[in-house]
Amino acid sequence: MITGVILLIVGFVWTFIGRLPGDISFKKGNFSFYFPIMTSIVVSIILSLIFFLIGKFR
Repeated sequence: MITGVILLIVGFVWTFIGRLPGDISFKKGNFSFYFPIMTSIVVSIILSLIFFLIGKFR
């Protein structure tokens, strides 16, 4: 249940993060390419902090 709640919260936060200024977006005709590099960096930092805190208090 805890995992489900965490995934639900992450889903809501992800919609608010959306497209950050550092993300790469390319659109030409019917082709569009989106690479969320800045979003990936932010998510990586947040997950690193969460796992650090879990390891610290374990």
